[in-house]
Amino acid sequence: MTTLKSLTENGLYYEYTKAADPIGSGAISKIPYADFPSALHESGPTQLIPLDVSEKLGCEGPATSPALCANFVHILPGESLTVSFNATSQLYYVVRGRGRTEFEGLEIPWKTGDFVVLPTGKETRHVAELDSAFYLVHDEPLLRYLGAKADTPRFKPTLYTSEDSLEALDRAKNEAGAVNRSRISVLLVNKELNQTLTVTHTLWAMLGVLPINAVQLPHRHESVALDLILDCDPGCYTLVGTKINDKGEILDPVKVDWKPYSSFITPSGYWHAHFNESGREAHLIPMQDAGLQTYLRTLGIKFVLPGGKMPSL
Repeated sequence: MTTLKSLTENGLYYEYTKAADPIGSGAISKIPYADFPSALHESGPTQLIPLDVSEKLGCEGPATSPALCANFVHILPGESLTVSFNATSQLYYVVRGRGRTEFEGLEIPWKTGDFVVLPTGKETRHVAELDSAFYLVHDEPLLRYLGAKADTPRFKPTLYTSEDSLEALDRAKNEAGAVNRSRISVLLVNKELNQTLTVTHTLWAMLGVLPINAVQLPHRHESVALDLILDCDPGCYTLVGTKINDKGEILDPVKVDWKPYSSFITPSGYWHAHFNESGREAHLIPMQDAGLQTYLRTLGIKFVLPGGKMPSL
């Protein structure tokens, strides 16, 4: 029999200032800095390698941010790997190799530089013809937190080929005025998601180039960025920090040196700037939970422009 005591025993009351900022009070942890080297996927057996910081986040794992889990996937030639996630979205970038993905009766071919985007986390089988590696981001941690089951596809499986994405990036790079933009990049968009203009309804993905001697001025957003570095030479790096001065410079930054086909976390709300002091262009792919943040109208992107001005999008 349900009693009044059993219905009320979990109810608590906190004075506002003691509960309004759980991060500031220490009740919930900040999103940590972390980087994950390419050595994780360059050798070893066929396997899924979660980039897990759930212990630091204080949540059930694996998780790379409160809402997302990034992974490296390594598949040896002639082998396959079957995965299944309770996720609404799976986004794969093919770091190297060639093969196919079997999903819901479809066979999706892929090769180095392709993106494969799948709805829901139903059983997915990846078959490699060559030694292959993926960077995979899915949103199972979000579903785990919500106590929800992903069973309704919100978009169709979609392949973004290397040829198409690089051609789109080249067009963006050569457009008039490109050098005056805050960045030179293209966003992957699914035409079924015409409100958020993102690659899935929860995920956001950008393919960007950082030109020689370029500085991408400080910017911030409320989504966590799980950045994958592609090709780069020594001298490419990111500065990350919580505050900027009146000149638009990041105060007491953490420096993250770029390494080819490695990944790092840029925490939400932190100012970050990218620098290329090498002699060659560099490319990167940030993946974020900005599809969800955009739909909620909470993304809050801000850029520092020359002179320290900060227009907000």
